[in-house]
Amino acid sequence: MSAAPAAADTHCPYCALQCAMSLTVSPSGPTPVTVAGRAFPTNRGGLCKKGWTSAELLGSAGRVLQPLVRRPDGGFDEASWDAALDLIADRLRDSRARFGADSVGVFGGGGLTNEKAYQLGKFARLALGTSRIDYNGRFCMSSAAAAGNRAFGADRGLPFPVEDLDAATTILLLGSNVAATMPPFIAHLAGARAAGGLIVCDPRRSSTARLTEDGAGIHLQPAPGTDLILLLGLTHIVITEGLADIGYLESRTTGFDAVRRSANVWWPERVQAATGVPVAQLRAVARRLADGRGSYILTGRGVEQHVDGTDTATAAINLALVLGLVGTGRSGYGTLTGQGNGQGGREHGQKCDQLPGYRKITDPSARAHVAGVWGVDAAVIPGPGVPAVELLAELGRAGGVRCLLVHGSNVVVSAPDVSAVRAGLEALDLLVVCDFFLSETALLADVVLPVTQWAEEEGTMTSLEGRVLRRQRALDAPAGVRSELWIMAELARRLDAPSTYSTVPSEVFDELARASAGGIADYSGLSHALLDTGAAAYWPFAAGTRGTPRLFLDGFAFPDRRARLIAVYPRINADAPAQVGGVLTLITGRLLEHYQSGAQTRRVPELINARPEATVQIHPATAARLGIVDGDIASISNARGTVEAMAEVTINIRHDTVFLPFHYAGSQCANLLTEAAVDPVSAMPEFKRTVVTVAALRAVPAVVAGAAAAAAGTGAVIEESEYV
Repeated sequence: MSAAPAAADTHCPYCALQCAMSLTVSPSGPTPVTVAGRAFPTNRGGLCKKGWTSAELLGSAGRVLQPLVRRPDGGFDEASWDAALDLIADRLRDSRARFGADSVGVFGGGGLTNEKAYQLGKFARLALGTSRIDYNGRFCMSSAAAAGNRAFGADRGLPFPVEDLDAATTILLLGSNVAATMPPFIAHLAGARAAGGLIVCDPRRSSTARLTEDGAGIHLQPAPGTDLILLLGLTHIVITEGLADIGYLESRTTGFDAVRRSANVWWPERVQAATGVPVAQLRAVARRLADGRGSYILTGRGVEQHVDGTDTATAAINLALVLGLVGTGRSGYGTLTGQGNGQGGREHGQKCDQLPGYRKITDPSARAHVAGVWGVDAAVIPGPGVPAVELLAELGRAGGVRCLLVHGSNVVVSAPDVSAVRAGLEALDLLVVCDFFLSETALLADVVLPVTQWAEEEGTMTSLEGRVLRRQRALDAPAGVRSELWIMAELARRLDAPSTYSTVPSEVFDELARASAGGIADYSGLSHALLDTGAAAYWPFAAGTRGTPRLFLDGFAFPDRRARLIAVYPRINADAPAQVGGVLTLITGRLLEHYQSGAQTRRVPELINARPEATVQIHPATAARLGIVDGDIASISNARGTVEAMAEVTINIRHDTVFLPFHYAGSQCANLLTEAAVDPVSAMPEFKRTVVTVAALRAVPAVVAGAAAAAAGTGAVIEESEYV
């Protein structure tokens, strides 16, 4: 490998907005590289707190720098790479011989580069011969992806460039707090805000919801879990008031009659009774979306992370199609991908049912094509496996997964019902974790393998708008650290695996491009060399083309080129909280300062000092009824577990709801409470509606409570200047 350059242009290691940044090596500085924002359409030079502080982790004292192998007494010893990989290969070979190939599982991550995600899928299916592979993107994008695939025939988060939103006069944002999760994105909402057309649907008065104030838009505050009914109600109003685009429906869609019937029973007054959203607001939103001046509907995890998440995302798509918004070039529908490579990570083989290029693993022609690129007989490629929650439920069980390799995920914090997940991990014969730090999951591992961080590696990422971006190396990795590409190649060699496994990212990408050729997510016209020119590269980017910034302009990805309107129906949830005693609905979400499981951001002093612990948001009326005072420690519990968190009493939440961030571990882990119930279509877990009992646990001395509340934040409006 050649020496790293003194400077490099790259992209932020966190969310899928993939803000552009420049890195300059600073050997004598407080961090190994200096970060600067870089002009780019998504962030226009701005970064959030996470981006500005991202370099601090590169030289962190807590970084794992050598392979670690667990001792019999539970501690770790450093080991050589050869010793660690020989141990892993021997244990994997033994498990496959005794219990079959599916006794070995792989759990990937939406933060891996396209190259690593692609090679991980290939490694699992050929070197390990297992069908048991899935990834944490199942917790993030699966419902939106399933809805997009069945409505449009393709799943690309935003089927248009982000900057198209600048010209919008109306944007309906459902279940996404972009002001906290991807702050530079809010610049693209400025036009809609100026026109009074930013509409935010969220049970909380979040930072994003507050952007609608002072005439900038409307905040819809439905009861948790009623988003599907809300969308059916909006569709009803659009149809009954003659606002539907009948010409568009007749020429570009099928299924309208069934959708009309499904919406008929959700008249405004009934929707108000179910959701709590006033009829006047419902009518105002429907009319605003139909005014023909550039309307967009965007969904996020808040409406998708439910057992009916696919149907809810489908209802949002139906509304967009009935209004004639999709594929026009002046309006649209999209979903906001969360993880840095959530889009690319699901396109090229980490999902249990997919092959590269977004091909179905059950499709004989897809299997034949990919097998030809890999140089193997298609018969050796396993069939579909099981999605993430089911995969984790198999851990340590008879006939299930006995050895697990984890890449880029911290399931002990991020998975639903984490107590059960922890028990499964502890029951494994072998747990191998590739990570930069001893995350909560790595602390349970038998072997921990230290891997490169973002600024130490070459590769590509695919942003929330389907744009393929180059990640360029700015500095050399520490001596004992290796790339996952190298690890997979070394293990494949030890396991006598078929095919070849390159350690050179550009070569892996070239193979990925060939494997994706002709698929929905076709990268065959791309290469590192082309991306290094700065070319805007939106997939599908077939060889000989210039890519596709705007999908669906010429039709949808079905043989008849028509979108599918699919009727969906609400389900009556029998465990809806009765509001007796302290029984409430828990919703979970993110904070401005932290990312995902917090495995990285909780190690950055500025970020953890700003939000040192989880706080539970609770309405003043509810807090008074339960005897909870701002700053008290409250217990939030159900049959699965108990979380202890400081109470933040705020009017920014519904009286029947409490909110916990999901970035924290231990007794503050929100997923101690969530259930491993999943959407039947997407296998998305129910993260956003959990029945809990809340009670005052103990008071905190006033001085301590005041200091902690100040550190954690009081729910005050965050000025936009802080975002950039």
